[in-house]
Amino acid sequence: MNTTIPLFCRVALALAAPAFLTQCAYEPVTRANAANASRADISGDARAALEDLYSRDPGARKLGRSAAGILVFPHITKGGLMVGAEAGNGVLFGRDGATKGYYQTAGASYGLQAGVQKYGYVLFLMSSSEVSQLNRAAGWEVGSSPGLVVVDRGIAGTITSRTADRGVYAYVFNQKGLMAGLSFKGTKITRIQPGR
Repeated sequence: MNTTIPLFCRVALALAAPAFLTQCAYEPVTRANAANASRADISGDARAALEDLYSRDPGARKLGRSAAGILVFPHITKGGLMVGAEAGNGVLFGRDGATKGYYQTAGASYGLQAGVQKYGYVLFLMSSSEVSQLNRAAGWEVGSSPGLVVVDRGIAGTITSRTADRGVYAYVFNQKGLMAGLSFKGTKITRIQPGR
């Protein structure tokens, strides 16, 4: 009896793995994460990360003044060997600087990847419609947003209040580790209610 898995089964499994892992990353993990998360720690780390970004990049501060909401994930860890996963907690600050909610970012990926990486990111949500997308029942898939712009030094200099009246602008900071590249594809943001 031949126990070798046929090639088409292996291909189908490889294609289905990210979707399966992505779903596993949310419900049970989200509940466990929220129960062990600290509101004060998340808020404090997020405010410090945002202020650090503002001190290094005046363009980010300009976006922050115009944004309807600023979603800050100060500490994200990503690791993988062929199959990768990433996760971190963050906070949404409103136009007035007040905390509007706590969120988890999580994602799974499949492909040529190996190593561990740590980083943070800020999403500047330029209109109230982008802010309202955060609280959809199944969460918000960042990479599927047509208005997402990942800001680098070249783009930062061209952003003005006229060009940044809508969409989502992402700043990635403090990248450390062995993994090359970064993508928001497969990343999902879900609201959490920290237990403490």
